[in-house]
Parts: sequence; structure tokens; C-alpha cells
Amino acid sequence: MAFERIAVIGAGAWGCALANVMARAGRSVRLGARTPENAAGLERDRVSRRLPGIAIDPRVVVVAADPELGGNDAILLAVPAQALRAAALALGPSIASGTPVIACAKGIERGTRKFMTEVISDSLPTARPAILSGPSFAADVALGLPTAVTLALEDGEQAATLAAALGSATFRPYHTTDIRGVEIGGAAKNVLAIAAGIVVGRGLGASAAAALITRGFAELFRFGKAFGARPETLTGLSGLGDLVLTCSSPQSRNFALGVMLGKGEARDTTRSESKLAEGTFTAPVLIEMASLKGVEMPIANAVAAILDGRASVVEAIETLLTRPFRAEA
Repeated sequence: MAFERIAVIGAGAWGCALANVMARAGRSVRLGARTPENAAGLERDRVSRRLPGIAIDPRVVVVAADPELGGNDAILLAVPAQALRAAALALGPSIASGTPVIACAKGIERGTRKFMTEVISDSLPTARPAILSGPSFAADVALGLPTAVTLALEDGEQAATLAAALGSATFRPYHTTDIRGVEIGGAAKNVLAIAAGIVVGRGLGASAAAALITRGFAELFRFGKAFGARPETLTGLSGLGDLVLTCSSPQSRNFALGVMLGKGEARDTTRSESKLAEGTFTAPVLIEMASLKGVEMPIANAVAAILDGRASVVEAIETLLTRPFRAEA
């Protein structure tokens, strides 16, 4: 397929950024907003409040999200992880058999413990689930700054074709068939980014930040290996690359939330860092899944304990710093 007609479901920062990318790549793009009122406002103003000062490409057509959008050649679901099932189900029978439906969220569904492509398979059995992930901030992508990501699809040939259709000079999707590896990297790094933010907010220094990222990656790698991810995926863009980015910049909502917690600020669930930080939803699910496989994840456990009130930041840090000395492996 040529993948000429692309629908992006979700008109938040990431959805608008991806719509801009697809338009620059020469695709015909429909951006599906949540309501007719949202669509009318975006179509009129051509600027998202999530990306102030960055215009939506004039070639992007903004419409209200509608099942008919499923009739496009490929669908990008740019909605939060916990809303992805509802967005997929809303496309319903309009999806043609074999249409790639690409999850652009980084998380694991609460309750079911399912990864994003599994949610797509449940909701749209005839679609071809895919995942797009990697070190990328919406503002950078929307502005056309150089970005490399990973696109995973079970069919390697179709993955390559789709990557070429979505890519451009400044947005470069590397393709793989390791769907699970890409999903694990994106989900786990959000939890670890909260920990990295806590280190910065607490003023523990650059050495501690480097140690946190390194030992956090060891946890991500152990978890990925237990769930069948390939090592080269975990050490690639969607694993180590995304971890480094989100553990080092306040543009990351997860990192920003961690900084707030590290400074001792009470978590306000009305603030954007709390509402949109995927790691807050992923942390408890991640440690449940790790426990089932016997995977040790002390940093992720500490984050989960802080988020659900089982431990203070001080107590969690003390627990980590008093763990037994051991060989590095």
C-alpha cells in the first residue's frame, strides 16, 4: 500500500505534532479532535493550546473524531494509554481488514495488564496493530526539528513501507518487528523518569542522576528480557534512547512530576504533570507484572510506593541507599 491517507486520532500536543509530520511527508491527513467544538476551534485558530505558538500545518484537515476516519490507509491513535481502548472501539466496523492501527501512547492498560497493541487487537480484531515510540517531544516534532523514533509492526515488509510513508528528512522512523520490545521501553521509561525527576528535585546531584539512569536501565532491560524483548530494541531508540531523553528534561511530564515530588510539593492531581504523566498509571501495573515474572525492580517499586502513599520520598530514597552491596550484572 502507498499509505497516502492517514488519520490521526487525538488532537492533543502529540496528535497535532504527528499530523504536522504526516503533512510534511506529503500524506493526506485528517486530525480527529474529541468533539465537534474542539475540531471547529482548531480548524479556525490552527493552534493547539497544548502547543502554544506552533501552528498546525495548513494541509492538515481537522475534523471531529468519527468512525469514518477508520476508512483511511493507516490510523495513528495519539491518545493517552488509558484512553486507547475507547478510541480504538470508536472506530468500529469502518476499519478495513489489514489496516495498520498505530498506538502512539507509552503505557500499559490498568486492570488488564495489556500492552497497547494487545488493546488494539482486542478492540479491532481485523486491524494490524503497530506501535510508534522513541525519544521525541511533541514541540520538537511539531517544529520539524530532527527526531528519530521506532515503528514496530509484526509484518517486517509492511513495517518498512509504512516507515517510509510516515518519515521525512527530519522525522526518521526506524522499523522493527519487535513490537513487545518497543512497548516495554516506552512504558518502563516513564516510571523511571519520575524517579529521575525526584533525584533532581531533591538536589541529590549529577552523580546520583547518572546512577539512577544506569540502574534504571538495568531494571528496564531485566523486565524486557523476561517478556521476550530483543536486546537490540531495549538498547535502541525506543528503550535506552527514550529513557535518556525523559530522564533529563523538564519537557517530560513524568520528569516534571518527579521534580515536584522531590521538592516536597503535594501532588496536585489537577496539574498537567499529574494528569498527563503516563508513569503514574504504569508504575503499579509494571511492578505487578515484574513480580509475576520474578523480576527485581527496586527503583520502579520505590516510585510506585511514593505515588500510592506507602512511602515518603525520604523513606524511599533511604530504602534504595541501604540495599545490600552486590556485583554489577
